[in-house]
Amino acid sequence: MVEYTRPSWDEYFAKIVEDVSKRSTCFKRQIGALIVNPSREIVATGYNGPVRGAPHCWDVGCVKDEMGYKSGEGHEWCVAVHAEQNALIQAGKSARGCTLYLNAFPCKICARMIVNSGIKKVVISGEYTDKDGLVILENAGVEVVHVMLGK
Repeated sequence: MVEYTRPSWDEYFAKIVEDVSKRSTCFKRQIGALIVNPSREIVATGYNGPVRGAPHCWDVGCVKDEMGYKSGEGHEWCVAVHAEQNALIQAGKSARGCTLYLNAFPCKICARMIVNSGIKKVVISGEYTDKDGLVILENAGVEVVHVMLGK
């Protein structure tokens, strides 16, 4: 008999997020997001990229690079919508009570949107890079889980 190990639900969805992130056209970071309801059904996906109809950074260059901003700075100049924001927009009110899977930690802006959307749990398969975002989620009672994936 062949021994087979099934991934946990968190590992399964975290691996799907990795594929979703590959749709990103950002030079700096390819971020994916996945919203899953309590019945373990995928509600929405999102990845970082320009607003609908705008040219991709791969095609026209990065405005933030041209202006000399570092990663995490100059958000107001970036034409991109974050992965978490795209997933929340796609999910609408159906995000309430769901779990959000990410391959990177959300920024402070996205953390506030996650809280107000009613997301109850965030599973992250990447590095904790924004401690302020973590504080916002924890203070609001959102459960945060870190999943390590074998590459």
